[in-house]
Amino acid sequence: MAADIAEQPEVYARLLEPAHATAIAEVAAVIAERRPRHVVFTARGTSDHAALYAAYLAEIRLGLPAGLASPSAVTVYGARPDLSHALVVGVSQSGGSPDLAEVLRVARESGALTLAVTNNPSSPLAEVAELSVDVAAGHERAVAATKTYTAELLALLMLVEAVRAGGAVPDELAELPDLAARVLENDALTGIAARYRFAARMVTTGRGYAYATAREAALKLMETSYLPALAFSGADLLHGPLAMTDPDVPVLAVVGSGPGGAAMRDVLARLRERRADVLTIGATGEIAVPDVDERLAPLLDILPLQRLALALALARGEDPDAPRGLNKVTATL
Repeated sequence: MAADIAEQPEVYARLLEPAHATAIAEVAAVIAERRPRHVVFTARGTSDHAALYAAYLAEIRLGLPAGLASPSAVTVYGARPDLSHALVVGVSQSGGSPDLAEVLRVARESGALTLAVTNNPSSPLAEVAELSVDVAAGHERAVAATKTYTAELLALLMLVEAVRAGGAVPDELAELPDLAARVLENDALTGIAARYRFAARMVTTGRGYAYATAREAALKLMETSYLPALAFSGADLLHGPLAMTDPDVPVLAVVGSGPGGAAMRDVLARLRERRADVLTIGATGEIAVPDVDERLAPLLDILPLQRLALALALARGEDPDAPRGLNKVTATL
């Protein structure tokens, strides 16, 4: 897991190379030409969080309604929704889950434009889709996904920005490899892991683009440390779950410098009223990351949280590379 985490700046650089950027721009040009009226994402696990991030991008950057499909509606209940005016995007590291491939197959039959975003361009998901994007993360050693998640984030960001620009990937993304390398040089996380070694449960929270980061951080904590971790948007946290927070329940709050971060101010104030143990991640957080446009922040904010999950698992005597009961590829129907 440590090796996979360390490779992420290299993965960013590889995706931004002309060959991959051009391939993504060509897919974006097809999408722009087809002019879908809305976007539907389908994914599982870690990839579901990448899809959530992309749903925010689609609505904010492209002005298209976007949401996450429930694969079981198609595979378990036999639903055949009319997706004739939709872009339907399957996001999967392996591309091997039968339910995601079935959603794209049904969507394509109904007239949807279908796209697979995967680390395996020869997978069943890529084969059933009309279009495909290779996230080019390379082989991932650990069961818990790290570099494949951030590669999905960057590929989806490049795609949305290229659709918005009419087929070109913006130059501003070129700084991401160096920024990611800077984040990973921070060695302050071992002490933080010791602080949470005996935690019985945790809460993660964020708003807007940061909500996907909060959800992915919670999953990494559950996968590697077997620690119950509940993820909430900042708004949802105030609608009831706030009651369970107290000094014994650590809260990891992803707080950027954009509108989503500003919307977290009231959340942080309420948490402090309850004397919760709050650790903030962001440009001005206790775990500091470079100050970038909010839509780029998820590609940096998750990096120290991955390292925290790794350090915490080791501090608790667990093996983060091979979590019990989990396999690298999970096939669901």
